[in-house]
Amino acid sequence: MEQGQAAERLQELRQQLRLHAHRYYVLDDPLISDGEYDQMFRELLELEALYADLVTEDSPSHRVGGLPVAAFKQAEHAFPMLSLDNIFNSEELYSYEEKLFRYLHSVEQLSYICEPKLDGLAVELVYQQGVFILGATRGDGFVGEDVTAQLRTVASIPLRLQGDALPEQLIVRGEVFLGKQGFSQLNQQRQEAGEPLFANPRNAAAGSLRQLDPKITAQRPLQFYVYGVASPEVLATTGQEATLRALGKLGFPVNPLIQCCQNIAEVEAQYQRLLELRHDLAYEIDGMVVKLDDLALQDRLGATARAPRWAVAWKFPAVQATTIIDTVEFQVGRTGAVTPVAHLQPVEVNGVVVRRATLHNKGEILRKDLRIGDKVLVQRAGDVIPEVVKAVVDLRDGTEKHIEFPVNCPECAHLLVEKEEEAVVRCVNPCCPAQQLQKLIFFAGKNGLDLEGLGKKNVEQLIANGLVRGPADFFRLDAAVLAELDGWGEKSAHKVVDAVVAKKELSLDRLITALGIRHVGEVTATLLGEHFTDLPALVHASREQLLHIEGIGEQTAESIFMFFRDPATLELLQDLAQAGVAIEPKKVVENNEGPFEGRVFVFTGTLSQLSREEAKQLAKRYGAKVASALSGRVTDVVVGAKAGSKQKKAEDLGLNILEESQFLQLVEQGR
Repeated sequence: MEQGQAAERLQELRQQLRLHAHRYYVLDDPLISDGEYDQMFRELLELEALYADLVTEDSPSHRVGGLPVAAFKQAEHAFPMLSLDNIFNSEELYSYEEKLFRYLHSVEQLSYICEPKLDGLAVELVYQQGVFILGATRGDGFVGEDVTAQLRTVASIPLRLQGDALPEQLIVRGEVFLGKQGFSQLNQQRQEAGEPLFANPRNAAAGSLRQLDPKITAQRPLQFYVYGVASPEVLATTGQEATLRALGKLGFPVNPLIQCCQNIAEVEAQYQRLLELRHDLAYEIDGMVVKLDDLALQDRLGATARAPRWAVAWKFPAVQATTIIDTVEFQVGRTGAVTPVAHLQPVEVNGVVVRRATLHNKGEILRKDLRIGDKVLVQRAGDVIPEVVKAVVDLRDGTEKHIEFPVNCPECAHLLVEKEEEAVVRCVNPCCPAQQLQKLIFFAGKNGLDLEGLGKKNVEQLIANGLVRGPADFFRLDAAVLAELDGWGEKSAHKVVDAVVAKKELSLDRLITALGIRHVGEVTATLLGEHFTDLPALVHASREQLLHIEGIGEQTAESIFMFFRDPATLELLQDLAQAGVAIEPKKVVENNEGPFEGRVFVFTGTLSQLSREEAKQLAKRYGAKVASALSGRVTDVVVGAKAGSKQKKAEDLGLNILEESQFLQLVEQGR
């Protein structure tokens, strides 16, 4: 790139970065994703490194964050609150260490502290003689916003330090953030109040601290983790790890996932561990901060104009990105709910190319004012279906089109129904082919009977070939006929038929779950299976009998009652019985308490002898409760192949870990 082109590009980058920093830090209304901002900032740094004579004093590379909000008093930092340089892969990590060795030419070995990089807001807390007297945001790194009154409402921030020999003055730095549950609840409250939603937890934390009325901040479930001090010599520690231990003793919350690493290979391993744990955590993290542990070496390395040389942020793949809505499709689910799905211009989010995203319902489209042709922010977390967070309204050019919600069902043309008490628009035609298809997919799928080999595509193929018209038809499948289908063979055909035959004897709660009764999930199905002795007793149950079951409310009781009064349901149950499906008798435990009574199981990984659903049912049958996530109440974790992050987390929590064979051995002992 020539000098003149570089100058033009630098000017453009600086203007764009200033705009986006203002929108993000000051207005809490970003136009682009974090990943796109990081990419632009990185290009700026690379160009300025190549063309040093083009660097200007007002460049964003000489700044750390946004400007203070004028409504708050300014708070000047005694020591600058610098930002961090970013790296994005292992190669850059090793290059970073090579730079450290060049700076510290006499040092042969380096140890590091690795800290989860929380998606929150950096703050500074000042303590005088152990008493909290001032709290400020980072601002531009030199002057922030005085949010002392707001920070006093954060329960995890100590107002008075613990211990006797306290420093005269202590300045600590940390992160204020919202947990995933708190963030979800806050956005739900804003949605109900008709207020715009926060795009991510960082914006939510910033917006919460920037409330002029501390009473409003107090209503937000903000949390805090400390990560350092402005002047380490005050605590008389020699390393970052020792500093954090000292801060913990003073009463500050320290993230339990912080890890000391003796070499760069351990740093790389810790990054992979946090990457796997990321979606199981109760809060969002967007990377890992890598710091030199030795404070004397930190002092020798110093800092650039914007970042310390002794620390770097290793960013995770972005979970948000911007793209464009091309079209909107309306899909009909098994309960008749019509869900709008956006077809997007392909964009990579968290390592996955996203082409579709849910728009949830008609109300969401109207509230977010989404249009075809809009540039939108999309996000993906874990295995959750991608969703559209917001439209970037400022980038509209007038060619965008309003999304028209259909009046008639897109599959059967039946008039759609929109009830005031429901958020969804629904097709109420029981013969709607789309509903029938989704019910059959659900019946055979993992959340239904978990029929091996009968995933969505195969079920669609069986329906298209006229082999399956209702649930009972799965139990009439012929291996010879299946073997003739495209993509099948004798081995796969016999495997499917054997799997179906093995499910002809079912527990009552398993059948209830597979039937897909509206408002009835796995928990309610278990309650019904425990309460009723057999299927006829449930079929003939009155509303009053259903309401007497603890955990079942009026809406669910009504749904169950009406489901079993529908002639189509009775015909379906009769058809299943004729196909050989039977409800297995309840396992009677002699002492009224199963061998797993009082234990809570989590199943993770691929089991070889049982499906995960079968294993869950076994555990429940013998008195245990089953959870989907690790928590303090979990007692046992059963692991299969590729157990992943849950096994590691269970080991860290000291939980009882069982292999599948050990679990089955316990089951046999309890029979």
